[in-house]
Amino acid sequence: MDFDLPETALAVRDGVAAVAAKYDNAYWSRCEEEHRFPDEVFKDLGDGGWLGLCIPEEYGGGGQGLLELAVANDTLCASGGTQGTFIYVTTPGFGAMTLVRHGSDEQKQRILPGIADGSIQFCFALTEPDAGSNAIEITTAARRDGDDFLIKGQKVWISNVERADWMVAVTRTIPAAEASPRTAGFTLFLIDVKEALAAGTLSYTPIPKMGSNILYSSQVFFDDVRVPAENVLGEVDHGFGVLWDVLNPERILAAAGGVGSADAALDVAAQYAREREVFGRPIGANQAIQFPLAQIKAKTELARLMTYKAAWLFDNGKMCGDEANVAKLTGAQVAWEAADQAFQTLGGMAYSKEYPIERMFRDARIGKNIPVSEQLVLAHIGTSMLGLPKSY
Repeated sequence: MDFDLPETALAVRDGVAAVAAKYDNAYWSRCEEEHRFPDEVFKDLGDGGWLGLCIPEEYGGGGQGLLELAVANDTLCASGGTQGTFIYVTTPGFGAMTLVRHGSDEQKQRILPGIADGSIQFCFALTEPDAGSNAIEITTAARRDGDDFLIKGQKVWISNVERADWMVAVTRTIPAAEASPRTAGFTLFLIDVKEALAAGTLSYTPIPKMGSNILYSSQVFFDDVRVPAENVLGEVDHGFGVLWDVLNPERILAAAGGVGSADAALDVAAQYAREREVFGRPIGANQAIQFPLAQIKAKTELARLMTYKAAWLFDNGKMCGDEANVAKLTGAQVAWEAADQAFQTLGGMAYSKEYPIERMFRDARIGKNIPVSEQLVLAHIGTSMLGLPKSY
């Protein structure tokens, strides 16, 4: 549905759809089965300028915003890649969006052109074994060493580190117990991943997982990773505002992935329901099949509206936290409901790898847990939007 999307967003939708049309469900399933990154898709997106959408034109980008990134991710996921691709979340989201808002001129000149042409990839390191949803309690520490910082600690569930050239790493330069307020003392760094790996101060271990296997999710270990002070994003000790400008776009892009994934599953289910005949007629003529799919389609369009609204608010410098959380909640829910109902529509065949539903089913489940758990999103909506007492 267009609902007066700007011409830039419509052009993005059509352009990304043209790239995605070259890669069918079987392609994405092969990548998942082989644990292989979709290099061909990434290259085509980079060659077409679809990775640098939010990058200013002076750095080789499209000069657009988060709305266009959300439309791009929605479109790519709806084509069959589903939210398990993470292509638009990792590099354009974590990398380009953060640098555009908070990078120095030198950082932008050094890195943004490579993101725009697809030659540079990113990852983002926040979550720790003992600090998942409660990011205030992270312990990965950065300490001064002359003109540099040394980073020591551990992160977990870090996606795309194996391919990343750069990492946005969230550290504490003031321990949580000493910080006042507790949101003080955060510092975000740009880490040259390949350089740190070669030096032996950064290492990672992939985590075996049930889905989204086109890229790794890893434990990452920092053993006095040396980072020059010029690689600080924003200001030392005052990185919490920068962090929120990473987390809100992440939630919005995740929501876009969710609604795109819902459409991908609904497309497979609807096609099967049109073609599969039982008792002399297509099963899609039965309201027991048709109505649940129609209900989820309606929910998908509502979630899409909120996702695009949240992105528009972010682009226009307005508060978007409530909308980003509602979008994330509903986008994840419709992705899961669509995959689950598609599974039911295909019956026993859904269990077969002949169809992509088993992959979509596995990929859809993670959205209810990341990038923030459904329970914490509901807690935010309860306290921020309903004015209820805080529960934690």
